Amino acid sequence: MKSSRPTYIPALKYHALTRYYDWVVSLTTREQIFKTALVNQAAPLAGQHLLDVGCGTGTLTQMFAEREPSLTITGLDADSGALELAKTKFASMDQRVSLWQGFAQDMPFETATFDVAVSSLFFHHLTRLQKLDVLKQIHRVLKPGGRLHIADWGKPSSSIQRMLFLLVQCLDGFETTRDNVKGVLPFLIEEAGFVVVGSKDCVATPLGTIQFIQAKAHLT
Repeated sequence: MKSSRPTYIPALKYHALTRYYDWVVSLTTREQIFKTALVNQAAPLAGQHLLDVGCGTGTLTQMFAEREPSLTITGLDADSGALELAKTKFASMDQRVSLWQGFAQDMPFETATFDVAVSSLFFHHLTRLQKLDVLKQIHRVLKPGGRLHIADWGKPSSSIQRMLFLLVQCLDGFETTRDNVKGVLPFLIEEAGFVVVGSKDCVATPLGTIQFIQAKAHLT
């Protein structure tokens, strides 16, 4: 299977709307609830290295930095506009938080660098090939036994949630969101070399169902 050419969909689909991303997400996704749950699930330890894949404007990154002061955090995103917004949140954390611009399909990090990788509302922007490429990259940069924690749109928990999610699909594309709706992401994670240890927890939102997935990199 050949790797897909790196591309990305900007936050809210259009670059001009990136400035409104934090406001829209906070109003439509029960952001504080699901991101707090993701932070608690990942629960990184003092002194560990954490990677936020598709960090966007840095809201989740900031929550991890505030939770554990001795955590070393790296945020990666392809969108320069989103990263500029993220930088404003870390003016006093330069030594602990670094933000990198780049594609998650071709991460600029050494193998076995991170203890924990997290991602929030990122994978539904990717095609299936791109999802696999990114997951394999995450597996590569995680230390053996490293943990992956994802919160993203998943299989709708009801018919109403399915109808609501059509709004997201119209905005972000049906091709990239199809696997999320079908609940395929955990299987792609396993195909990339992880052991999925949890994928049943979810949060219902005004735009659909957010699924939490926990996985561990195979020991090598």
